Amino acid sequence: MLFFIFSFLFFIETNAQCAMCRAVLESEEGQTTAEGINDGIVYLMAIPYILVGGIIFFIYKKYNKLNK
Repeated sequence: MLFFIFSFLFFIETNAQCAMCRAVLESEEGQTTAEGINDGIVYLMAIPYILVGGIIFFIYKKYNKLNK
């Protein structure tokens, strides 16, 4: 549980650009577009993990309820 909390809090600081996006965005004067692209990529990466974690939690909760 502690690992999940730390990974959720620190994923905001990662850089997640592909090589082509990075090359195009580094040539730009302002870095606001590059930061927006990075944030979008990281959020898109995080959503499936959150959904799978939620499904596993509900299955675990249901399984424990049936055993009692």
